[in-house]
Amino acid sequence: MRKNMKYIMMLLMLSTTPIMAQELLDEIVAVVDETVIMKSELERSVSSIKQQIESTGNQVPPADVLNRQVLERMIVQQIQIDRAEQVGIRISDGELDAALSNIAQQNGLTLSQMQQTIEKDGFDFAEFRRDMRRDMQAERVRYAYANSNVKISDHEIDLFLADNELDQGEVELQHILIATSSENDAAATEAASKEAEELYDRIQAGENFAVLATQFSDGQKALEGGRLGWRPVNQLPPLFADQVNTMAEGEVTHPIRSPSGFHILKLLGKKSNTIKTQDQYNMLHIMVETNQVVSPKDGMSIINNLYDKILAGEDFSKIAEEHSDDHSSAPLGGDMGWFEINKFGPRMADVLKSLEVGDMSSPFQTEAGWHIIKFLGKKEADVTEEFKRTQASNAIRERKVQELIESWIREIRGEAYVDIRI
Repeated sequence: MRKNMKYIMMLLMLSTTPIMAQELLDEIVAVVDETVIMKSELERSVSSIKQQIESTGNQVPPADVLNRQVLERMIVQQIQIDRAEQVGIRISDGELDAALSNIAQQNGLTLSQMQQTIEKDGFDFAEFRRDMRRDMQAERVRYAYANSNVKISDHEIDLFLADNELDQGEVELQHILIATSSENDAAATEAASKEAEELYDRIQAGENFAVLATQFSDGQKALEGGRLGWRPVNQLPPLFADQVNTMAEGEVTHPIRSPSGFHILKLLGKKSNTIKTQDQYNMLHIMVETNQVVSPKDGMSIINNLYDKILAGEDFSKIAEEHSDDHSSAPLGGDMGWFEINKFGPRMADVLKSLEVGDMSSPFQTEAGWHIIKFLGKKEADVTEEFKRTQASNAIRERKVQELIESWIREIRGEAYVDIRI
């Protein structure tokens, strides 16, 4: 159980550290705009990352390399958090507790039990919470920026579908990035190309990919051995997708040039993903809306009266047409058409699941008001075209988001005032 907790912490990139005696004197190792990073903070983060690397069985980089990698991560995160604060992005205690509870649940623990486990392993839970909050805040501002700038047209989806086979499944990748400056610096680009080729040769000679990624990669996942996790092939940048489609598991690419720099990929695994059908449901619906005029108690009285009329033999569709407040289905006699089970919320889905075809529910309440439904049928629908267009849109969006995040991080890193003092 403790091993699982450490693994979760590694994936979250938390820099929580063992409780230790603090030196009375501290010093500044970096200034990031108006924020300082102290030597003690860097040492705690380095100690934690070192433990995480050791727990995976990988070789720890030399101290100067690890210090440089960890400090750069801390600088980039602080710049993102500063941007989040500027636009009012914050993580509430409730959101933080929900995220922590989710981690605990994944490990079969309550939040209190997870805290006890973390502290028993020698970690400070208050720092765990702080670093979790910072990670969430940085992630939220990244995606807020990217999503606000991503636009996808029907024409792009059409072109994507014409040029791509969608059912390509997912791949698990490792990644090394040797970054290049956005400036047109031929000498620096040549040096980065040479470094990437040397790393490729070392990998081919049998050196561990994860160790080299940890020591030399400029990618965001460097300290995780370059592991990107499972990604849909059609959500990868085209340069990557073209490569992995022809690769065998365990194969490593030659360095791939992109605007960000030179990339080396290792394919760890493949799996297929070919969902093309979906269960759909059909029902009749009567709703009595509750609002400032109709109280929940009044709504219950009205719906019960309608329910009694149906039980007495009156036609469900006629009553829906005359009395339902669901203005989209009332003109159709309450017919909701075919829909996916969760389209109208979890409460409606739970009631529908409890019925057999032809059954009518008793009155039940949701946030919108009071309802009666009649289950008409279920079918397995061919949603291939709809699925393909949704999948294409998601793939285009993910590509654009990742490209925007990479360029945005380079941009804000270049704009920030950073004074490294070690």
